[in-house]
Amino acid sequence: METRAYLKGTRISPQKAALVADQIRGKPVDEAMDFLVFNKQKGSAVIKKLLESAIANAENNNNADIDKLSISSIIVNQGMRLKRMRARARGRADRIIKPTCHIEIILTEEGK
Repeated sequence: METRAYLKGTRISPQKAALVADQIRGKPVDEAMDFLVFNKQKGSAVIKKLLESAIANAENNNNADIDKLSISSIIVNQGMRLKRMRARARGRADRIIKPTCHIEIILTEEGK
C-alpha cells in the first residue's frame, strides 16, 4: 500500500533539498529518520517533518505497520520563485530571486 505526503512552497532551494532527499531515497523509515535527526543541513529538518507526516498518514489512514515502512520515492521539484528588489546605487535596482520547492514522499509497506 502506498502512502503519500506533500509539502508545497517550502522556502528552501530545490538543489539543497535534493541533496538530502538523495541520501534517504530507498531506505527504511527508521534508518532515514536517524539520518535526518543527526544531519546538519537545512533540508533535513524540513524533510524530517514531512516524513513524520507521511508515517502518520500511513498509520492512521492505511493501518500500516510502521516497522515495515520504507521510502519508495522522494521527489523534489522547483516551486514558485519569489521576486524581490534591492536598492542599488544611482536609483537602480537589482532583482533578488528566492527559490521555493515542492517535496513529495511516497512510503510503501515492505511485506505487501
